[in-house]
Amino acid sequence: MPGARDQGAARARWLGIGLLGLFLLPVSLSLEVSVGKATTIYAVNGTEILLPCTFSSCFGFENLHFWWSYNSSDTYKILIDGTVKNEKSDPKVKLKDDDRITLEGSTKEKMNNISISLKNLEFSDTGKYTCHLLGCRGAPGDSCSPSPPLFFPFSDHEVEEVDNTVTLIILGVVGGVIGLLIFILLVKKFIAFIIKKTQEKKSGEIMRFCIQKL
Repeated sequence: MPGARDQGAARARWLGIGLLGLFLLPVSLSLEVSVGKATTIYAVNGTEILLPCTFSSCFGFENLHFWWSYNSSDTYKILIDGTVKNEKSDPKVKLKDDDRITLEGSTKEKMNNISISLKNLEFSDTGKYTCHLLGCRGAPGDSCSPSPPLFFPFSDHEVEEVDNTVTLIILGVVGGVIGLLIFILLVKKFIAFIIKKTQEKKSGEIMRFCIQKL
């Protein structure tokens, strides 16, 4: 019957979709990227900053392709580009746009870290920095979800030196007062000791005088 045939075809389609979903689910969940809790980092001109990026893989990875991109209002460029053969290998950098950039991470011992550092920051470095990953085990060519972009603005001035003069004066005064109190207590004890010894000496002389009279 046509109705029964249509019902059978519909069930077959739904079964096929379900099996496809079960097949694709491990692939879509195989890699998770994290850049930490803070997605906005503040930096000072001339200093060094760490841009964190770590990932976790449920099924491992092979020939993982990673890169960091920079994006501002008028510029887009690849900062660093490299690959990781597998979990036992360290990342290999194929392209680096700036000598100030250093790959700080390691993928050995399940660290899965591809963080980078940027030295001698300039005001022109302000912008969005994004960590990208490509290629999960069992799905070569599939693009893993990129991490949220990191954005950091710069301070308009260098780090100000804190003036500790007032604090040092207060500490000096407090220390002087405490020292004076200790000195007064020591002098008081010393005087009391001398008075006690003098009284004992006088008492001894009076007793000797009385004995001689007797």
